[in-house]
Amino acid sequence: MSITELPATGDEGPRQLAIEEEEDEDIDETLTERLIGLTEMFPENVRTACGNAATFAVAASKASYGFTRSALWVVASAATILTLPVVFESERAQQQEMQREQERQILLGPNAAMAASGANLYPGMMPQMSPPPGAS
Repeated sequence: MSITELPATGDEGPRQLAIEEEEDEDIDETLTERLIGLTEMFPENVRTACGNAATFAVAASKASYGFTRSALWVVASAATILTLPVVFESERAQQQEMQREQERQILLGPNAAMAASGANLYPGMMPQMSPPPGAS
């Protein structure tokens, strides 16, 4: 026996429960219909204010995205334009210094090339100490 087939008794409670369950099963609403129904419980000015706030949030998001994109482009291109010439020039100076050391090494030998670069010794050698003043 299902709930809808309950016999009628003096108590109308179970029969009333069966009728309410049948009504609940018949109602098939979509989410959109439910949301539209929920909006009707709020006053018009509240719905308008919420709609305006949502519209403003979308517009502000789009504007901030566009500004961020433009600002990032300006910063990246300026950094590239300002730093690349410095990097290229320092690389060129380093190449020239290496070429000079190589020419010195070829002309004067390995010790002369090391002396010109500021390193007066091979790895593991003790530095030359000058005599103390007044010890001649």
